[in-house]
Amino acid sequence: QVQLVQSGGGLVQAGGSLRLSCAASEDTFTPYGMGWFRQAPGKGREFVADIRWSSGSAYYAGSVLGRFTISRDNAKNMVYLQMNSLKSEDTAVYYCAARPRYGPSGFEDEYEYWGQGTQVTVST
Repeated sequence: QVQLVQSGGGLVQAGGSLRLSCAASEDTFTPYGMGWFRQAPGKGREFVADIRWSSGSAYYAGSVLGRFTISRDNAKNMVYLQMNSLKSEDTAVYYCAARPRYGPSGFEDEYEYWGQGTQVTVST
């Protein structure tokens, strides 16, 4: 069973930056794509970004486009989310996720493995 272990997050002022990391527990795990989702208090989980593992093609939600960057390190089996120009509305628990096979990015059902979640709080 593949486990995704997240690190990073915390408290930052509006306009600041944070980087989230996510490591897959198995060296041989090769997902089709990896993604980040977030869940704000009282809201459902929403898609943030996705990256295709082989090509590195990235996709973003409109709300983070131009501010967040998803990247991956295939050799280390890690995915990152660099978050810049953070806003209070970015406050949420962030989850990394892996989709093992071909399918549309951004839909929760496509992602089979999930990280434990990490809190990001942006203060004004």
